[in-house]
Amino acid sequence: MEEALIEMYRAGVSVRRVEDITQALWGTRVSASTVSDLNQKIYKQIEEWRQQPLVGDFPYVFLDGIWLKRSWGGEVKNVSVLVAIGVAQSGYRQILAVSEGSKEDKASWTEFLRGLKDRGLKGVDLFVSDKCFGLIDNLADFYPEAKWQRCVVHFYRNVWTAVPTGKVREVAAMLKAIHAQEDAQAARQKAEQVVAKLRAMKLSKAADIVENGMDETLSYYSFPSEHWRCLRTNNPLERLMREIRRRTRVVGAFPDGNSALMLVAARLRHVASTKWGTKRYLQMNRLAEIVAIA
Repeated sequence: MEEALIEMYRAGVSVRRVEDITQALWGTRVSASTVSDLNQKIYKQIEEWRQQPLVGDFPYVFLDGIWLKRSWGGEVKNVSVLVAIGVAQSGYRQILAVSEGSKEDKASWTEFLRGLKDRGLKGVDLFVSDKCFGLIDNLADFYPEAKWQRCVVHFYRNVWTAVPTGKVREVAAMLKAIHAQEDAQAARQKAEQVVAKLRAMKLSKAADIVENGMDETLSYYSFPSEHWRCLRTNNPLERLMREIRRRTRVVGAFPDGNSALMLVAARLRHVASTKWGTKRYLQMNRLAEIVAIA
């Protein structure tokens, strides 16, 4: 019975739902405090999983953070949980790190990346993320030889903030055309045309955003074309973040940051043991060929 309760927690079942399930199965409603006491048994396992050494090379690494609520001195405040997933040389995905950050700032990202480095993260060719404050400079400090790919979806959203609602669809089609080109040179030429058209449409602010930030979104062109769809956005990690939000939404505000971290880590550990982590995500042979030629 204890093992069943713990597995329900790992799988993302809310405490309230666990109470209903135990009532239906055994005729006895297990209290929230009992479930919480049982969860303490897996916290040690989760911490060991979080701190395990990273073995092998991870050519592709995706980084992002999620904001959750926690109670603090009678007030509800924000806490960030930073997450990294990687695609190993074997082509399988792996949860690399889950850590609490005071916020998504330079100090938090510095500590997060230092932890990855200390645990053995190596062989990184490309980092994929949004343009998080404090993250980009830190990447250069810890992994100077790795390229950085700015998520094109987040980039599009930045451009749309400077576009009237009635013209968003038209501008979106223009931006997508840039990243539909056959190589980086063609993409840059297309970007120049888009910038000129935006200025002709009297959207100078949007044109400036595209002109100044476009190169940050084209790093994926340096890698096998078979991988482009998976590398130009942070979608592989965004899907996990949506799952975390689904699981944490029923909690509301956590009593402390560690409780938030443990629930997120438990859910990610469960996901990693499913088809998500046991099915090959990318064929990495072409990457090895490109590296050998370079």
